[in-house]
Amino acid sequence: MKGSIKKYMKVGILHFMSFPECIKGDGPILETLQKIAVDEFFDAVEMTWINDDDTRAKAAQMIDVAGMSVAFGAQPMHLTTGQNINDLDESKRIIALNALKRGVDEAYELKAKGFSYLSGKYADETFDESYAQLTKSTKELLDYAKAKGDMPIALEVFDYDIDKKSIIGPTALAKKFAQEITSEYDNFGLLVDLSHTPLCHETIEGALVPLKDYIIHTHIGTCVMGDKSIPAYGDLHPRFNFANSENSPADLAKFITTLDDIGYFQKFDRPFLSFEVRPTGDEDSELVIANCKRVLNEAWAMIAD
Repeated sequence: MKGSIKKYMKVGILHFMSFPECIKGDGPILETLQKIAVDEFFDAVEMTWINDDDTRAKAAQMIDVAGMSVAFGAQPMHLTTGQNINDLDESKRIIALNALKRGVDEAYELKAKGFSYLSGKYADETFDESYAQLTKSTKELLDYAKAKGDMPIALEVFDYDIDKKSIIGPTALAKKFAQEITSEYDNFGLLVDLSHTPLCHETIEGALVPLKDYIIHTHIGTCVMGDKSIPAYGDLHPRFNFANSENSPADLAKFITTLDDIGYFQKFDRPFLSFEVRPTGDEDSELVIANCKRVLNEAWAMIAD
């Protein structure tokens, strides 16, 4: 990999994580989005639900004027409400599915280049039933999205036994699920997140190489494990260099070079590589964003010839 990072990828950031006051679809959405849109370091931004129609329209216009690409993250629609796309209660599964369909509608309004969601919690004794519910919901979601356009849908691989405890889950299961879905649908793939690799008890290569045929979107960040008393313990996406966090700039460099090795940057035209970082405690969002930019520059310096 040589020269500018921008030849290979669109550097993005999750707006709703860096500014968590907006994660429920309200708050200073436009004011905080402006801070990202004027920063030429970022080529892409990932948004989530926006409850007010006028605010959503203005956000779409701001992103367009700034010349940025946008993706839609539906994860907060379930994580903040407790909804579960693989709920064994059929009525609750439908509620969760309908929330994602609303997200698809909003994503098309934003002219999003992609849409991501996560699987829900499960119990070992009813694993097969939960897996079947996830499969049913995913197919219904893909049909719904396909009827409206060609936006790809990505299931994000999450931890399965520490924090979010999502059924997808370990890499082997993610591969199995992706194989099954892509045998019928061409608008599906997986989202992998560097932050989740330690949480899934896996190595970077172990999390990426088996999924090389199915990865269509990527996030980068870190996590804290080991000591549950640390405020950022679990899947809370603290800034890089946070005390006792798992991923270093060297790990980020390894993540990028492994993606290159499996052909991710060659397969797509400048695919997203988006920071998922969140202030911890009273940390300032803009300082956290500055941190992640410096870390990516440091990682890229380790890579570029």
